[in-house]
Amino acid sequence: MNKEQFIGVLTSGGDASGMNAAIRAVTRSAIFNGFRVKGIYRGYEGLINGEVRELTTEDVSSIIQRGGTILKTARSPRFTTPEGRRQAWETIRQEEIGALVIIGGDGSLRGARIFAEEYDLPCIGLPGTIDNDLCGTDVTIGYDTALNTIVECVDKIRDTATSHDRIFFVEVMGRDAGFLAQYSAIASGAEAAIIPEDRTDVDQLEHFIGRGIRKTKNSSIVIVSESPKDGGAMHYAERVCKEYPEYEVRVTILGHLQRGGAPSASDRILSSRLGVASVTALLEGQRNVMIGIRNGETVYVPFIEAIRRDKPLDKRLVEILDELSI
Repeated sequence: MNKEQFIGVLTSGGDASGMNAAIRAVTRSAIFNGFRVKGIYRGYEGLINGEVRELTTEDVSSIIQRGGTILKTARSPRFTTPEGRRQAWETIRQEEIGALVIIGGDGSLRGARIFAEEYDLPCIGLPGTIDNDLCGTDVTIGYDTALNTIVECVDKIRDTATSHDRIFFVEVMGRDAGFLAQYSAIASGAEAAIIPEDRTDVDQLEHFIGRGIRKTKNSSIVIVSESPKDGGAMHYAERVCKEYPEYEVRVTILGHLQRGGAPSASDRILSSRLGVASVTALLEGQRNVMIGIRNGETVYVPFIEAIRRDKPLDKRLVEILDELSI
């Protein structure tokens, strides 16, 4: 792209702490390198509707510490249609945008991949999702902050569980990925984690009850990944009530608490690195890639690789949690 054109930046899908830090980094790095920037409000829906305005250095001052996204975000069913993407392209042309930086999760990057192929527009993705489920990067924007929020909540729940000799099933976000559940279980000293990568059946639940409750403990914390298939924390709590009525069970669904709050230092640094790297990628002629972090280094990950749904979770963590929960 030439420097007479603008770099467009948008946030899409679920919000994640650190998105504002990424917007700031993209904007300031672009301006530093001689580009101008336009912010697109409400994601792809705003791109269709023409909700665009130029961003200056002053516009992104004092936002690095703020959760959420100053550009707002939204789901856009219209962008999944050819007609919707055609309207978005008209906005791109009218606003003289020569490249697009998309901050979001797998759905956002899927949309970017299709859009880039249809209209030959350089698109750069930044992995913005608390689920940490994008392939090609060790960590995603918002994951660390959400993880710390969960641990803080579980620490408080532990006080009540211990005081009342209760089993607490705590449901966390993650969809089809168990990173938040598994890591928060280890960090908070929980007795078990029920994750999509390691489906819990009757025998495993019995194993947990036998080791975690009957032998040594009067209370326990079980972290459960949200799952429409399994029914989440409520499903497992109901099973314990039916199969082990001698135990008092409670359920806590953390919900959107996990998304909000000021980003951690790690998320601010990650977002800043990725934002700068997105502009560097455009200067190098890169297109249709996600910027990731592998072993501490920034890498360019093709969209097709980033949106695969099989990002592996280290199975040794399951063994570690099992060993430490005795």
